[in-house]
Amino acid sequence: MKSEFLKYQAQTTPHPLAMEISHAKGSYIYDTKGKSYLDFVAGVSACGLGHSHPKVVTAVKEQLDKYLHVMVYGEYIQKPALELTKLLAKHLPAPLESTYLVNSGTEAIEGSLKLARRFTGRSEIIAAKNAYHGNTLGSLSLMDYEERKQPFLPLIPDIKHIEFNAISDLEKITDKTAAVILETIQGGAGFIEPTDNYLNKVQQRCNAVGAVFILDEIQPGIGRTGKLFGFENYNCQPNIVVTGKGLGGGLPIGAFTASKQMMDCLSDNPKLGHITTFGGNPVVAAAALANLKEITESQLIPETLEKEQLIRKHLQHKHIKEIRGRGLMLAAITENEALTSKVILQAQDQGLILFWLLFEPKAIRITPPLTISNEEIIEGCHLITSILDKI
Repeated sequence: MKSEFLKYQAQTTPHPLAMEISHAKGSYIYDTKGKSYLDFVAGVSACGLGHSHPKVVTAVKEQLDKYLHVMVYGEYIQKPALELTKLLAKHLPAPLESTYLVNSGTEAIEGSLKLARRFTGRSEIIAAKNAYHGNTLGSLSLMDYEERKQPFLPLIPDIKHIEFNAISDLEKITDKTAAVILETIQGGAGFIEPTDNYLNKVQQRCNAVGAVFILDEIQPGIGRTGKLFGFENYNCQPNIVVTGKGLGGGLPIGAFTASKQMMDCLSDNPKLGHITTFGGNPVVAAAALANLKEITESQLIPETLEKEQLIRKHLQHKHIKEIRGRGLMLAAITENEALTSKVILQAQDQGLILFWLLFEPKAIRITPPLTISNEEIIEGCHLITSILDKI
């Protein structure tokens, strides 16, 4: 299939990995030659329950027998979407109770930016340097990486940047600021955690000047960091929380949640202030609901911290300089970019899926399913260290 894949399906890099997939189950992906690969990436943090989890598959099959798409978002009452948004509200602090369901994380970012501008009547958006919120024009505009932005200029105006974890930069948040948008843990930058009560101080500054505080939980959200939402680790609460990836159980989804008062701004003046055809799709919502129930009703969330310690214990090597992150959102930092790429590519050859991070070339992404077993963790870590030994 490779030649047809390269000819007919648009590519994102000149040299895609091009593994031919047969099926996937649990912690493993299988290629068309029958080879198994232990998955330490989980679809880039999207498959929290692993591949083809039976409860997610059952929910999808049951919904398929009832109905598929019936109407654009927000017009008809569809039980899967309603139950999903109710469950999100149950697990979020007040007044975060109204959720807008969309098709991807970057679409949810777009909606959150529109909501903040509409609610405040201001235009200035402040984002962090080295942030990644997606690749649509609005999300791309939040990036400070000029090399990635230049080919697509002009982007949306009135974007400013602050240094993540730099308290002195908070004075740049003023009464002209509509919103400050941050990743709870900076993903593409190398899984950088907030320090010195940073997110709480951002929240206080936003409150003082009337700006909306948006937290991007697309990667750390839905149980990956020892809490259902990453921000619960850092003594803060956003005005808008954005989720995606791990919410869908392997199906495409995004969501942004705010107070009912704030979210109502998108329903009038103008009507249809934000609209999507397939957001809240009943099959996707059924999968997400089953996924969220299993994660919140099991011991998977606290177990992520135990599994983190197991990874840190078994991934010690002279060529690994540090392991960043929390829970099962980890990045092993090697000495240089070339070494990282060798490990990732050789690991795939030997049946272990690893991946890169966007802006930190020395990082090896380690974001396995929350359901991964201790034995599978040890197996994967030992394979990494054996590759490093040989290199």
